Amino acid sequence: MELISQEVGKKSLLLGNEAIVRGALEAGVEICAAYPGTPSSEIANNLFFISTKAPELLYFEFSTNEKVAMEVTAAAAAAGKRSLTCMKHVGLNVASDVLNTLSYVGVKAGMVIVTADDPFMHSSQNEQDNRYYAKMASLPMFEPTNPQEAKDMTIAAFELSERLEVPVIIRTTTRTSHVRGPVIFGPLPEKKPSKGRFQRDNKRWVPVPAVARIRHKVLLEKLEKAAMEAENTPFNTVKGSGDIGVIATGIAACYAEDAIDFLNAWDKVRLLKLGLTYPQPRRMIFEFLRKVGRVLVVEELEPFQEEIIKGIAQDAAMDVPIYGKGTKHLSRLYEIDPLEVIELIAELIGIDAPKEQIPDISNMPEIPQRPPSLCTGCPHRETYMAVKEALKECGISEEDVIFPTDIGCYTLGLLPPFNMADYLLCMGSSVGSSAGFSIATDQKIIAFIGDSTFFHSGISPLVNAVHNNHKFLLVVLDNSTTAMTGHQPNPGIELMPPGYENHTRVLIEDIVRACGVKHIKIIDPYKKDEAIKAFKEMIELDELGVIISRAPCILYKRKVIGGKK
Repeated sequence: MELISQEVGKKSLLLGNEAIVRGALEAGVEICAAYPGTPSSEIANNLFFISTKAPELLYFEFSTNEKVAMEVTAAAAAAGKRSLTCMKHVGLNVASDVLNTLSYVGVKAGMVIVTADDPFMHSSQNEQDNRYYAKMASLPMFEPTNPQEAKDMTIAAFELSERLEVPVIIRTTTRTSHVRGPVIFGPLPEKKPSKGRFQRDNKRWVPVPAVARIRHKVLLEKLEKAAMEAENTPFNTVKGSGDIGVIATGIAACYAEDAIDFLNAWDKVRLLKLGLTYPQPRRMIFEFLRKVGRVLVVEELEPFQEEIIKGIAQDAAMDVPIYGKGTKHLSRLYEIDPLEVIELIAELIGIDAPKEQIPDISNMPEIPQRPPSLCTGCPHRETYMAVKEALKECGISEEDVIFPTDIGCYTLGLLPPFNMADYLLCMGSSVGSSAGFSIATDQKIIAFIGDSTFFHSGISPLVNAVHNNHKFLLVVLDNSTTAMTGHQPNPGIELMPPGYENHTRVLIEDIVRACGVKHIKIIDPYKKDEAIKAFKEMIELDELGVIISRAPCILYKRKVIGGKK
């Protein structure tokens, strides 16, 4: 496997996510855990594959959710083993309860937390900016611009984490996660399998209020040390000369650099590229502002750097105009358009940006839209159709039913011909929101949740529903995999992927029964008559019920067992 190549100096084309994996390996990571989420999925997928092919290199697990993954890796780092966890941006919401106390107690060995933001929401329900988590938790943060930096910053993040004894965040975006670029391989450390040792210290590791008050002070002192590191890191650089300043981070720094190249304006524009982006190198930024007359801040999503830079200028009584999202020169919505950056820099310089020759396509027919849809043969299709037929036989109009849904392939149930997704917030919300609807309305409620999502965050709200006597039908769509993010395993899978056979299977029906649900049915959605009958019986109940619709994802089944029966 290329990522575990011992060939030092080898140059390989890697995704940004793959480069992070290589960097972690070169840094000697030993324990990793994650819950899959795009755009971070390739990190976990590759770590999982490596752990099955070369278990002597590292331990990896797909945890039930991001909170658990962070707890696993935090404990490993506390016991002296370098660790890594990765997640998409909304996954850090799930792990934030851990994050904001983990920063107090810290770590012994290096620990890296990768959060992958998703501007434009290519595969997400929001486009939150997770840089604010670094500020809230008072933790250092790196933002790579390309795969080589992704690898190098991962190594640097482990080293910084170990020096300061706090976790370090690496924040990527979809473009840095999925761009492919050349990466030069360094050496992999020689490692002998060994166990760490946790040193008991209840004045550090158990943050009761008296301890937490002390540890917060320690954390802020470490943040000051990280700020000193930011002043000298090779990842924060200045290039060019002139009266116009551009400050940029992440993939936006690539756009800024390309724009200055395109305009041949390095004699007119200075670029401050920030790689260690929190805490900011305040002295470096001050010196940069002192040498320019105007500044454009280029960053995706929120004006995170812009607001801090304006504060630095204000503190120094500098009268330098600072443009960006606050001045409406750039939008807080979606991804940055590289052409927009060219035009903005050209405007600051006072030249006309060369116009692109746009081909005339007015005589071409309009290309029809092709929205995503459930795969042909997907068992979820059969489940939805069985629900429709059962409602019809019960004499209930679909217009009188609320269909809360959840995060996964089955979210596509919102599209025709199903039209069975009415309300969605986050992982597990179908169960909790059904409880709310059951109190607030007299409407029939049929909720949908996937097997992996059920394990992730569906169990707690189901216990709540049982305890508070909420009335709705929950349909658990059990397709034996975490399908939407790339067929990663979960605790309930029946079809085990290669290298995963020694894991214990946890049956969803056992958990549902243990939660106290009295009415449970398991169906095969391909057995149409039996499925319709089961749905009809449960719909007519005026109590909480759970139907587990069990049939493997058709693509996953083909991948794991092929043509075998």
